[in-house]
Amino acid sequence: MAVRISPLPVAAALLAVVAVSLHSPSVYGVGVADMEIRIGQTMPYSGPNTASGSVGKAHAAYFDMINQRGGIHGRRIKLISRDDGYNPARTVEETRRLIEQDNVLLMFGSVGTASQTAVHKYLNAHRVPQLFITSIGLDWGDPKNFPWTMAFPPNQRIETAQFASLVKQLPAAKIGVLYQNDDYGKGYLRAFKEALGDKAGSLIVLAASYEGTDATIDSQLIALQASGANVFLDFSTPKFGAFAIRKSYDLGWHPLHLITGPSASVGATLYNAGLEKSVGLVSAGYLKDPAAPQWQSDPGMKQWLAWMRTYYPQGDVTDSLNVVAYTSAQLLEYVLTQCGDDLSRENIMRKATDIRNLELPMLLPGITINTSPSDYYPIHQTQLRKFDGRGWVELSDHAHGR
Repeated sequence: MAVRISPLPVAAALLAVVAVSLHSPSVYGVGVADMEIRIGQTMPYSGPNTASGSVGKAHAAYFDMINQRGGIHGRRIKLISRDDGYNPARTVEETRRLIEQDNVLLMFGSVGTASQTAVHKYLNAHRVPQLFITSIGLDWGDPKNFPWTMAFPPNQRIETAQFASLVKQLPAAKIGVLYQNDDYGKGYLRAFKEALGDKAGSLIVLAASYEGTDATIDSQLIALQASGANVFLDFSTPKFGAFAIRKSYDLGWHPLHLITGPSASVGATLYNAGLEKSVGLVSAGYLKDPAAPQWQSDPGMKQWLAWMRTYYPQGDVTDSLNVVAYTSAQLLEYVLTQCGDDLSRENIMRKATDIRNLELPMLLPGITINTSPSDYYPIHQTQLRKFDGRGWVELSDHAHGR
């Protein structure tokens, strides 16, 4: 049976789901007091991936809402969100500051595969929850070696398996790949090759990389067009995703263009590329697209839009990164509510790894959140979708994945 968080005020729905004993003694971890829970995160508010900084701003707005409603079991959330510039060295510095000086209970929602890889061992060695990070990397679901780390989005294997399945059905496919030359891009390329299996060597005609500090990727796009590729796997971040869409269109190169979830935001990527140049893009999603007309009458979408207008009015309602942030914040709220008055780090991980069929309002129909002590990936399903010039339209009514 699914646990459904309705599009009514989430805090009220959570209280209906979770029974908390008022008589059990309180257990407080670092960063917890009778009236406060301190959590930390690092965000790319500067640097080459500033578009993703909206995640941290939306998280702050969500916790403002929670605090205005009285907090979680009377405790307000104090989010300390620090800028790491999308630079792993700064991520290390700011994370250590959050743990050793700010004394946060846990790290939540931080952005960046390479950035979070840089603090992966440190946080686990210090037994600090690294919860629901905004990263699709391959190394997070490893409870045996890293029992304190859990991501939020579906990982790269789940996403690229759908891309590979689609490509294998195409006659005479020739694949060109663009990837960021770091853990993020290399992870995508690795996962895609694994999904293609023994066909990878013959199907991929060129894999071109770029650096996150590059001014343009024009030369890479020209080389990919010259390779004869008729399928374009675009493993880039939002800024470079916009560059790739715009340049391939301007070159007159129109392959089947598959773009990653992190770069599929209408607001953060496609507007910058040009909506007319983005028509026909294919991606794999797990959340309702706020720009798609089909969801505008959906109760969950209406609640999200009302939240944006009230608590994050400066945010872009066409930016799906704000949906990612909203939904991951709901998930943390659910876990902390489940914890009751035992807010030890150990209990937080127990509750985070014991979620069954949780439905949240902005997940696509059929997609639920499930975790266990041996399964640290909350979401295992995605749906292929195509951009029609206004929003993302699902290509199937069924979610794929296990």
